[in-house]
Amino acid sequence: MTPAAAARGDANTLRLRLGRAFLLAAVLLALGIWASGCARRTSEPEPPKVATETPPPAAEEPTPSPAPTLAPGEWPKIDLELLADGLDQPLDLTHAGDGSGRLYVAEKTGRIKVIDNGKVLPTAFLDISKLVSRGSEQGLLGLAFPVPQSASMGGTAPRRRFYVNYTDRNGDTIVARYAIRGDGNADPASAKTVLKVSQPYANHNGGGIAFGPDGYLYIGMGDGGSGGDPQGNGQKLGTLLGKMLRIDVEGSGGAVPNTYRVPSDNPFTNTRGAKREIWAYGLRNPWRFSFDRVTGDMWIGDVGQNEWEEIDLLPSGVGGKNFGWALFEGDHPYPPRAKRSKPKAYLAPVVEYGHDAGTSVTGGFIYRGSRYPNLRGIYLYADFTTGRIWGLRRTGAAWENKELADTDMLVASFGEDEDGTLYVCDLGGAVYRVTAR
Repeated sequence: MTPAAAARGDANTLRLRLGRAFLLAAVLLALGIWASGCARRTSEPEPPKVATETPPPAAEEPTPSPAPTLAPGEWPKIDLELLADGLDQPLDLTHAGDGSGRLYVAEKTGRIKVIDNGKVLPTAFLDISKLVSRGSEQGLLGLAFPVPQSASMGGTAPRRRFYVNYTDRNGDTIVARYAIRGDGNADPASAKTVLKVSQPYANHNGGGIAFGPDGYLYIGMGDGGSGGDPQGNGQKLGTLLGKMLRIDVEGSGGAVPNTYRVPSDNPFTNTRGAKREIWAYGLRNPWRFSFDRVTGDMWIGDVGQNEWEEIDLLPSGVGGKNFGWALFEGDHPYPPRAKRSKPKAYLAPVVEYGHDAGTSVTGGFIYRGSRYPNLRGIYLYADFTTGRIWGLRRTGAAWENKELADTDMLVASFGEDEDGTLYVCDLGGAVYRVTAR
């Protein structure tokens, strides 16, 4: 039994579990999938299927140090240790790269909380709850700190600002920058809107933001919502919806005043009618993406429509790729049985799974920490509605996939600290640390 499982015996954790059950029911109803029987099933699901045609290779990976002790074909056993609870629908977790060890957790309802030495600080780092809409797929959805100056500019100090992605009271996407005060908390009065994107529907907002190894800010945008991409946004280059965006918000000498620049090497800067901010397209609802801190590759979990959930891999520095939506769901024509040719610049998913295994993928991270050698090089991802957590790794030219945990959590997000340790955000109100043996 894991430490997290043992902790569930007390009254407080029982309350959290009951809360999760009600929350799951509410979420499934809001997403319109309760009646279709997409909650956990009693029969053994079909396991995720790895790519038969290998995508472009990731950058060569160094030999882990210390080296894993697993025999060929073996997988690590993971445990989930309760780190903190009592949070209000945690959706994202990250660090500031400042050596403090503090973790920053974005709550759906509009607050950012700090976990310091395993304790949630009573004062919110930032509270924008009055600015945030709270529909089923709305809220404070993403949080990112710039790369510290020590890594990007030869300096030693972290940058005293950060960025958030949220849906405003009208349901539109806002990416905003905030300054950090001398007391270590955010300055609510310092808000500067960097980007605003109108949303035609309440769902499929994406919401993830992260700084890439190139120092640019990447923004995951859903197709605008409803079902089946009725506006065709996934394949249209004239809209920011259904895309992965790449913009320069920091500049070469500090923050770009009140706005952003488009990097000159973005793939569609010279394409007539295309939005220059686009880095990749053909996404339905990218729910969590991350960068491999060793190779720089981007990993994306893209939530499916009726049948297939997928994990996509975009090699470092490669833009202009098309993940296929809404011509393809996973690696299958959409709608089903439609006669489709693979679109231009198409990049097939690395792994996909059907709705007998889960109905809403949550993208994760590749573990690159040093504490658990057997976990190094394995990408962890999950399904929100079933709580299953899988591991994905590459052995030579082949991909391998394995279920590593079957939990009762609503896995809303994974996170990573400065040392590379991974965490799981349970929408029911808790954060867990991933350990391995």
